[in-house]
Amino acid sequence: MAVALVGVGSAVLHPESSRVARVASGGQHGLAQSVFQVGGNAGGALGPLLAAFFILPRGQGSIAWFAIAALVAIVLLTTVGAWYRRTGSALLKSASRGPATHRAQPPRKVALALGILLALIFSKYFYLASLTSYYTFYLINRFHVSVQNAQIHLFVFLGAVVAGTLIGGPVGDRIGRKAVIWGSILGVLPFTLLLPHVDLFWTGVLTVVIGLVLASAFSAILVYAQELIPGKVGTISGLFFGLAFGMGGIGAALLGRLADRTSIVYVYQVCAFLPAIGLLAGFLPSLEKVKPALGLPRSG
Repeated sequence: MAVALVGVGSAVLHPESSRVARVASGGQHGLAQSVFQVGGNAGGALGPLLAAFFILPRGQGSIAWFAIAALVAIVLLTTVGAWYRRTGSALLKSASRGPATHRAQPPRKVALALGILLALIFSKYFYLASLTSYYTFYLINRFHVSVQNAQIHLFVFLGAVVAGTLIGGPVGDRIGRKAVIWGSILGVLPFTLLLPHVDLFWTGVLTVVIGLVLASAFSAILVYAQELIPGKVGTISGLFFGLAFGMGGIGAALLGRLADRTSIVYVYQVCAFLPAIGLLAGFLPSLEKVKPALGLPRSG
């Protein structure tokens, strides 16, 4: 029940927070989305270290101490909510009344693009589930490392995910979302194919590269979808965050079942091909920016 409540809280937080981040972005939507996401990813990256050096020695009851962090978050979110009520909602209404920044796409193109983006989310989060949920078991099973050593490896991987998340948004602002989406999903394929066949050192190196490259995709995907369907920031954010978390949960369950029936190494051999779905990114429409209208001088 406690875990379910955490999940509900996360589900409520992410779509509205994504909207607030966009309002506060000053036009740098990719950067704002990356900064918002990197907070959660950084907390997730610290999890394995806290488990290895705090919870394992002290027992499950020590988890209760981390409620202090939740109380701090409540105070911060209350402050952000007050700012949004005073200022942010007015900024959002003003932006929604303003001219569109990207040329509208035909409904069929919008539907196709959304389908492709959802397939890319499936690919990304199904593969990430194999690492976040089973990487420590893989290291222990294949290389016979200690639990603490495995947790440190997981922390290094998740740290790379944090860095990739932070990089993906601003790079998308500069070179375009489609290029980042294409490069991050498909570009990780050679590394995932190599991963099940290398030793412990190169496993660590490859997972860092995988985390760095693959994590750069989500901010670009989310902002691309928000620009594809302008005025629906909360709806789009809810859809993509919900699918991302859902894919992670379903992926963890299915891959665990597969590992029980075969082996943990076989799971990574199968999942290695998931980034090939990134080929679909080539069919995404390019979002053309609308040029601002120029005022014409009045005749005398």
